Amino acid sequence: MNTPKRILMIATSNTVMGDSGKPTGIWADELAVPYYQLKDAGADVVLASPLGGPITLDPGSLKPVGENDPLVDRFLADPVAQASAKTTRVAADMDAREFDAVFFPGGHGTMWDLPTDPGVTRAVEAAFAAGKLIASVCHGAAGLVTARRPDGEPVVKGKRINSFTDAEENAVGLSAIVPFHLETRLRALGAHFEGADNWASFAITDGQFITGQNPQSSALVAHHVLQALTA
Repeated sequence: MNTPKRILMIATSNTVMGDSGKPTGIWADELAVPYYQLKDAGADVVLASPLGGPITLDPGSLKPVGENDPLVDRFLADPVAQASAKTTRVAADMDAREFDAVFFPGGHGTMWDLPTDPGVTRAVEAAFAAGKLIASVCHGAAGLVTARRPDGEPVVKGKRINSFTDAEENAVGLSAIVPFHLETRLRALGAHFEGADNWASFAITDGQFITGQNPQSSALVAHHVLQALTA
């Protein structure tokens, strides 16, 4: 990257799965792995969230130090990254047109706040209208479901899109807890949903959209974003 690319990474502010009381947040790999792949390639990554301020990693995504993906351990020990995670910008205050890409890491927390936050919706709509990249990993695609094109149609309509699948939601036993099934919603919005086997590393690029299926797809999505930014 000759000229540093700017990435607006919007993570969930939510820490509880609805009325269940189950803790949630951002899945660690889905934040840390793309964060460093993009930064190490020279990109400027700005963290934002619906509420701004501190964001939380899902405790279920963390293992003892030394057992996580090395980039997760790096994130946990990195004072600059930790400071950014404690002082995220408010998504509604950001102008997505000033960035080269908008990137949504996943985690079940996204299902409750990304679809209902006007700032998230505006960011996706602005990025779409400006021809910017829009990327997501796993449940991060929840950030796409309320955004509309200038003609009023869903931004995902007619696009090849991927996310955490309904089969994977069933496998983790959370189908009855999430407010909606992400694959089903994307299909209902007119997306051409393409999925792989449970826990396979899988990502799709279709025009501006780069979407990946699960935590195992985090690195692949970041790789696709870097390819698109340098094309």
